[in-house]
Amino acid sequence: MFRNSVTEADVLPETLRVAIKHANVKKVAVLYGNDDVFTKSGYDNFKKALEDLKLPVTTTETFAKGDVDFKAQLTKIKATNPDAIVLSALLAEGAPIMVQARQLGLNVPIIGGNGMNSTKIFDLAKGSSDNLYVGSPWSASNATPENTKFQKAYNDKFKAAPDQFAAQAYDGLYVVAQALKGVKLSGNLAADRTALRDALPNVKWTGATGAFTFARAKDKAGKPAGYDAQQQAIVSVTRGTQFVIEK
Repeated sequence: MFRNSVTEADVLPETLRVAIKHANVKKVAVLYGNDDVFTKSGYDNFKKALEDLKLPVTTTETFAKGDVDFKAQLTKIKATNPDAIVLSALLAEGAPIMVQARQLGLNVPIIGGNGMNSTKIFDLAKGSSDNLYVGSPWSASNATPENTKFQKAYNDKFKAAPDQFAAQAYDGLYVVAQALKGVKLSGNLAADRTALRDALPNVKWTGATGAFTFARAKDKAGKPAGYDAQQQAIVSVTRGTQFVIEK
């Protein structure tokens, strides 16, 4: 397997480090979706990163996909007086969580995962979207020529702003195209698949998500497995209607 999405195991520690530095975070509450593979995996990675940082957790609360009322969990969180909320959620639940937290007077920073990395947060949590920290190789505010070109092309075609996943899909196609440039197709499907597989690890590409190469991954036993993206994470915080890059 080849993956051009940087894992949250690599990104979340950096997101936490930057949030701790800029928001003076000394203890956090955790809130996550416990019935979704993505958000549960995000929680597992957050949990490990918090343990590694020795950052105290005041309480851990959960919700389910499709929930719309989070006030009970947020009230419990508020009572523990955390400096920030670590949130593993997708936008459908994450945006109303931010709105309801602010309604309860819980105005601490939110430290989110990939599922919250979208400019749609400004519409879905209008007036309550400030102080959301997210990390990813892609940021809407990263003004490189490649990212600027991508965002303009996406906006021109779809009349909407792209998110991280659109950027990864866009770069993913270019990664495959770069590999194919080094492959002489024979018309034999099995042989061509093998040739493409063998060419992919050598791809180097700079696109909307920045400089990209593949790194050999390892399985749970520590043996060589597939290939993961090797990229530098960018951490941003929401202010007004912008993602502002922090370091």
